[in-house]
Amino acid sequence: MTSSDLRRRRDGDRRRRDGDPPLRLLREGTLDLEGRLVDASNTTLRGVLTLDGMTARCVYKPVRGERPLWDFPDGNLAGREVAAYLVSRATGWDLVPPTVLRDGPLGPGSCQLWIDGPDDPEPLVGFVPADALPSRWFAVAAARDDEGTPYALAHADDPQLARLAVLDAVINNADRKGGHVLVGPDGRIHGVDHGVSFHIEEKLRTVLWGWAGRELPTDVVQVLEVLAGAVAGGLGGELADYLTPGEIAELAARIERLRAAGRFPLPSRQWPAVPWPPM
Repeated sequence: MTSSDLRRRRDGDRRRRDGDPPLRLLREGTLDLEGRLVDASNTTLRGVLTLDGMTARCVYKPVRGERPLWDFPDGNLAGREVAAYLVSRATGWDLVPPTVLRDGPLGPGSCQLWIDGPDDPEPLVGFVPADALPSRWFAVAAARDDEGTPYALAHADDPQLARLAVLDAVINNADRKGGHVLVGPDGRIHGVDHGVSFHIEEKLRTVLWGWAGRELPTDVVQVLEVLAGAVAGGLGGELADYLTPGEIAELAARIERLRAAGRFPLPSRQWPAVPWPPM
């Protein structure tokens, strides 16, 4: 990504959303780094943004720290993070924290609002004893610990999680780990880490398979109808700053397939359906 590419995308972003304080802070705030999140496969840094008396923490992922992948072009994972936010915003579900593309201490990269969780959050995804699956939880996969004790990878039957599963199907998220599901202080669910999304080939890998094959809720179908129109209109124009025409066309096709089926997708038999590690 060149400096002119970043400037063009940033200027377009500014024209569209000048009045949004969180986005303005993300886009224009002074970014001071606090440290690195060591568990991430790509360079992922936590920072503090300050602007006109506003302060917030953020996650900054510089393009130069992206690990090359065989199936995604080099240097554009940050843009896919922004594209996932734009699609989430268009649904009205606001599952992805505000995210922009900006310059930073290590060059261009994505900058996303940091989500502080509650002190003692109720888990929504994880490994649980196979004989003690919580009420209203779905078992997704079987596992054993080092002593051979059986466990289940499972998640809660939560309507916010179900919406996140639909969003993942829409954006073709290839890496929905349990650790990428965050709960905010208000109890709202947020999904993060969407750099490996929007591929033109089917690559959906997720731990949220509990609703596979089940009928989509009526309100979700209605949102998909609105989203289809948005992709054909203004949202498609915004996404063109971050995705190829083919990727946007396939995004629209995935939405139409979900609408036509009226059901949550089923795991593929042609590639791993659960990311590794799953948490």
